[in-house]
Amino acid sequence: MSKKSAPEVSRREFFGSACCAAVGATGLLSTLGGLRLMGAVASPGNGPEPLPPSRAGALPSDYKALVCLFLNGGNDANNLIVPTGSGAATDAASYAAYSAARTNLAIPKSALLPISPRTSDGRTWGLHPAVDELKALFTSGKAALIANVGTLVYPTTKAQYNARTVPLPPQLFSHSDQQVQWQHSVPDKPTATGWGGRVADLVNALNSSEQISMSISIAGKNTFQVGANVTQYAVGTGGASTLTGTTTSTTPTTLDGIRYRAQRDLFNQSQPALFEAASASASSEAIVSAELLNTVLAAAPALKTVFPSTTAGNQLKMAARLIGAAPTLGLKRQIFFVQLGGWDLHAGQLVNTDPATGTHAGLLSQISEAVNAFYNATIELGAENQVTTFTASDFGRTFRSNGDGSDHGWGSHHFIVGGAVRGGDIYGKMPTLTVGGPDDTSLGRWIPTTSVDEYAATLATWFGVSATDLPTVLPNIGRFAKPNLGFMT
Repeated sequence: MSKKSAPEVSRREFFGSACCAAVGATGLLSTLGGLRLMGAVASPGNGPEPLPPSRAGALPSDYKALVCLFLNGGNDANNLIVPTGSGAATDAASYAAYSAARTNLAIPKSALLPISPRTSDGRTWGLHPAVDELKALFTSGKAALIANVGTLVYPTTKAQYNARTVPLPPQLFSHSDQQVQWQHSVPDKPTATGWGGRVADLVNALNSSEQISMSISIAGKNTFQVGANVTQYAVGTGGASTLTGTTTSTTPTTLDGIRYRAQRDLFNQSQPALFEAASASASSEAIVSAELLNTVLAAAPALKTVFPSTTAGNQLKMAARLIGAAPTLGLKRQIFFVQLGGWDLHAGQLVNTDPATGTHAGLLSQISEAVNAFYNATIELGAENQVTTFTASDFGRTFRSNGDGSDHGWGSHHFIVGGAVRGGDIYGKMPTLTVGGPDDTSLGRWIPTTSVDEYAATLATWFGVSATDLPTVLPNIGRFAKPNLGFMT
């Protein structure tokens, strides 16, 4: 009886049965970035940017981590920090102007959490009543505020905006465009990498192992972490994805063990075609990485810090666990990406006309609680001075209420938290809070007075990127006055 020859498998069948069915989506997506160079051969001009030179020899070897917390949808920061109008006579009208523009969105003055920044422009400020944890971090000097940050091609005044005498970021008020521009920081030309990825490319040689990428996302794929060399690695809040329908059991007598061994063997087979070989190799690497990461996490002591069981809380808890695992993984530098959606509040921002409650207040409360727990976890890990968390968002929102919420804006205000932050102060320049005023394009869409480039450059410098290398990370930084805003030690 003759043996039947093995059936030929098409490329489509190979991916359908071998890759997509065998490897969890998160793990597969994390490794397919390794095929980027092959894609560049197939599509000239669309590949990665040239690799920057390694500067690891000139960098300090201490541990540091950056955590990007992206508020997806556009946070209404006009209600995050609010003028109280309780200062000098020139400040008296500021809350009245705020209340008149925001109407039903205005937070009662009595509900605001007063803050006392170390420096002042003569105006007094309070925070949204839902962020009492962030307020405490600010007061204790562990958090700072950055005023009116946004995407810019060049510094821009209202006159220049109206006359279009300087280039403006394309599709200014588009979610998708502004998310991408925030994350790659080069709005005036197509860019294959994000500024976090370019930072990783420069400092990655500090890490003694590349079994697990230094760029880890707990919120799926993103532009921010795309590097020319360092590939982002996506994990879930429970750890890395492994083979679908299996455990990591190697016991051949169990069904899971049989599946696991068979699928690993499949990926380890020699493949006759370049594409299939590269795919199988990437998938095999994903399996190995997932096994290593989950083994290390399982062996690490459990965190004593209690995190809220929320989207932001669960993501930041995983980031904290991964920071605790960094020595075992041979990592001296890590960059994390976490994300919370739901901030596009054209409507439904309020509950029963009370701006201190409702959807926006709930989101701010979730962020405040999660970030506070994360900071406490870094203290538990002895890494509070080595970890810096910063917020980012598509854009701000209109100062003027639309009756039930606010619409797409431009400049916005952000928090930075960590032991290395020069906290207790507002950095940058708060806009003139007047609809139709010198900082307004229309409806209270603030023209940014601080660029994403300056914000990012300050963080990158603290992370170890030299002044010489800043243009590699931020090609437009030379156009702006302050490559270091001073909010980091």
